[in-house]
Amino acid sequence: MSPRLRVLPERFFFKFHGLIFFIGVLFSSLLFGSCGERLPEISSINPQIGMTGDVLTIRGKYFGEERKEAYVTIAGVPPTNSSYLEWGDGEIQIKIPEFGDSGLVRVHRENSRSNAMLFSNRATMPALVQGEDLGAGPRIVSVSPQAGPIGGLVTISGGGFGSFRDQSAVLFSWNAEPVPAAPVEERNQEMVEVSDTEPGYEFWSEREIRVRVPDGAVDGNIEVRTPRGTSRPFYFEVSGKPGTKIFRDKRIYTVAYPVDIRTRNVREPNTLYLWTPNPVLSAAQRKSETLSRSPEPFVENYRGTALFKLNNLASGSTVSVTQSWLVEVYAQETSIRVQSVKESGSRMAAYTAPSPLLPADDPRVTALATSIVGRERNPYTKARRIYEWLLREANIGPGPLSGGVIEALERKQADPYTAALLFCALARAAGIPALPSAGVLIDRDRQTSRHYWAEFWIEDFGWVPLDPALGAGAAPGGFHLREDHQTWYFGNMDSSRITFSRGQTTLSQMDPRGRTAVRNRDFALQNLWEEAVGGLEAYSSLWGDITITGVYAQ
Repeated sequence: MSPRLRVLPERFFFKFHGLIFFIGVLFSSLLFGSCGERLPEISSINPQIGMTGDVLTIRGKYFGEERKEAYVTIAGVPPTNSSYLEWGDGEIQIKIPEFGDSGLVRVHRENSRSNAMLFSNRATMPALVQGEDLGAGPRIVSVSPQAGPIGGLVTISGGGFGSFRDQSAVLFSWNAEPVPAAPVEERNQEMVEVSDTEPGYEFWSEREIRVRVPDGAVDGNIEVRTPRGTSRPFYFEVSGKPGTKIFRDKRIYTVAYPVDIRTRNVREPNTLYLWTPNPVLSAAQRKSETLSRSPEPFVENYRGTALFKLNNLASGSTVSVTQSWLVEVYAQETSIRVQSVKESGSRMAAYTAPSPLLPADDPRVTALATSIVGRERNPYTKARRIYEWLLREANIGPGPLSGGVIEALERKQADPYTAALLFCALARAAGIPALPSAGVLIDRDRQTSRHYWAEFWIEDFGWVPLDPALGAGAAPGGFHLREDHQTWYFGNMDSSRITFSRGQTTLSQMDPRGRTAVRNRDFALQNLWEEAVGGLEAYSSLWGDITITGVYAQ
């Protein structure tokens, strides 16, 4: 039987065509509506290099006929309302503010932003050296890549860098949260040096440098500084961070400590070496400027210490070594998007390795780490679980107690020193790069006490601080402890401290026949403090307390 053709009612066709027409109208409205909300697009800026007060002309399209809530940023900083001279859909004119930095220019409208164009502020570009040394200083020709995450590898090409690094350095832009009262025009970016701690330097030659983006770096300039001068800046954008890090509550300390040496039974020749810790540089401890030293050190900076060499001390004599510094410290606060955290790569394997101070391979430590973190793979979540376990189970008190990590586990009791070491050992056993830090806490009366805390590394983000002792409430008398100390001291750190070591500093003897002295649980973690050579048969050393001679809070 042949199939029969069914004839549909005429009203069906009207309904069907009406539906098609409605869908077409809806699609067209969505299409044309979306076209009307195109992203702002910059085609050019003029001038590309300018000075404060110059008029910057931005040309392009889709800026909007009126500014309303739209705005421009230069190096991430929005100028004040009075800086805008003209705003049109295809052209914007703005007076260059005194923000002090070169950077990317973008137009922001509603929830979108334009592509970027690079503007260079002539005021922040180092002047060329005049005279016979013209052209001898470092110069950057290119940076590759021009954007990357914290810890990412960057190749700097150019010339005049020097055949080896020595006292030279690469610096990236760094920025603190501005003081609320400070006008936008005065919010200048500073620089953070590539660190050896990460480690940061991978290759250095006359024409090429390979470095890692340092902890705390932000969008802004890269500079190369050598004894022959400073390069012109080159713009770099920090990308891919799984969170934010804010530096605030700036404090400037002047700090000093003496070392007194008294001899009893001495014959010549003799030599006494002293390794005296210097305040370290980091993303949060911005400046460590020597104010005075007496006598002059034999080596000014050897792995974070000043090395003093005292020759031919006489019997019954007293010799004093005195030092003072100006140290600039910031509190830091971190906010992590936990779902964006990646596992650390092999580059940070040195910070997951066991050591005599951090027995991460001890079966008792590895078993405990496994029981704490379980099947969790996210490094940030694992670190938090270890921190919370310490506050809950380690019975952290002010101490001091004897012994190290294993003794703390056996007696189920810890002090600030063993709590910091225990966190790092457990973190390393769980595959998290971690290091202990040592220094002093500063109370409300400017008195200092030795203290220890820790940091762990998050890939593409940098070091995250924590203080198990203060989190547990084990603060020295007179120290202002936050009410939310249990949660705040994981990921955040105050500026009421000075750091003298990050990780343990390994030093080598100057003479294989020397007799060495080690100072355990002091304000720095280093394996060598004193070395007596020759006829220095009997002497005593008195390392004075860290003294705060001045405080300036901003």
